[in-house]
Amino acid sequence: MLEDRSCLVPRDFPRESNWSACMNYSLDTVEVQHSKRPLVNNQENEVVQRKLPKRSDSVNREVALSLGDASVSPNDHAGNQCHAADNSDSSSLIPSIGRDNSISSLIRCSRSDYGTIASLNHSFRSLIRSGELYRLRRQYGKVEHWVYFSCQLLEWEAFDPSRCRWMHLPSMNPNECFVFSDKESLAVGTELLVFGKEILSHAIYRYSILTNTWSSGMQMNAPRCLFGSASLGEIAILAGGCDSQGNILKSAELYSSETGTWKTLPSMNKRRKMCSAVFMDKKFYVIGGIGGTESKLLTCGEEYDLVTGKWTEISSMSPVRARGDTPAASEAPPLVAVVNNDLYAADYADMEVRKYDKQNKAWTTVGRLPERAASMNGWGLAFRACGDRLIVIGGPRTMDEGHIEVNSWIPSEGPPQWNLLGQKRSGSFVYNCAVMGC
Repeated sequence: MLEDRSCLVPRDFPRESNWSACMNYSLDTVEVQHSKRPLVNNQENEVVQRKLPKRSDSVNREVALSLGDASVSPNDHAGNQCHAADNSDSSSLIPSIGRDNSISSLIRCSRSDYGTIASLNHSFRSLIRSGELYRLRRQYGKVEHWVYFSCQLLEWEAFDPSRCRWMHLPSMNPNECFVFSDKESLAVGTELLVFGKEILSHAIYRYSILTNTWSSGMQMNAPRCLFGSASLGEIAILAGGCDSQGNILKSAELYSSETGTWKTLPSMNKRRKMCSAVFMDKKFYVIGGIGGTESKLLTCGEEYDLVTGKWTEISSMSPVRARGDTPAASEAPPLVAVVNNDLYAADYADMEVRKYDKQNKAWTTVGRLPERAASMNGWGLAFRACGDRLIVIGGPRTMDEGHIEVNSWIPSEGPPQWNLLGQKRSGSFVYNCAVMGC
């Protein structure tokens, strides 16, 4: 029953509109799977009434059965589920198996089903929106990695590579200055953060999968742009970049999505902007970038040990090379990603994939990038780690609207053999991309 739902969590609607909210969120999937135009609002209500059952005494029984509890029998629940379904304040969730077993079952569901589950009653909805399930999923290794990317200025898409599902996020609503400024993105915990500039200051917009809404108002201790960033579970580190006056920074900050707070870290050895960052072997690495008074391309990297709180410079860690007379600032930051604690890079000039030899501190070519993943000096192409696979998001350059492609390769299975997971009509230039694992 739940496998056909592709929504995340409904917006903050009254209870009688929960099913409609769930369906609104899943319309994009319906459009992709059946190649039909999305339904208008008055049609959405008709579809909800026709396809979705009213919440009744059978709902919780069906959910219990769909969660894989072999001990649940329809006859066993016939006499007691009516009261449980109508009691929206019940703390037992699925009464016949208790709250603990209910939660244990729910963390094994795909998180694309959580929107449907949240619409059952107040107790399920409160549980989903509390974030407790996601913390337990991470604790028990039930993490799913979804890709979030933007090919239009205010629009974001989510893609589930396991089920090959597309989901459209609510539109952002920032001011014009933020819309047209350079932006960075980062996924941490259950949040997607988008960093940019408003008229007088830097700004951060935050999307929460718990509420399916955008909010603003967050501020770093030292606001910046053009920084390197990476996340590890519910924490993220941002390093380097530029301040509002254009000064290149060597400072760094740690963000906790659990508390919503920023903590200033020790500064790096070198100032750098337009750099990249990854977590590898439980340490944070900043790679490449531009630094110095002459704004030269940096070939070194820096390692931050979260235990000792110290930075160590690593020579020749950046895979990016100067391309003849191409100015350093015109090239994209290094396209790097870590899978199973191995560091990979996309060489967008030669369309190659490279792997970093940590012992010899050298890069070797292991294969090719997808041929149709075009870029402009690296801009417009996304290269990310997504669980045990590498993801490349891009598309061929065309004069019309074009399309975007999601290609996947699992390094543990051998040399690069790219598998096309999904294709969608869209702009083919990827402005921002982040992977959320929860």
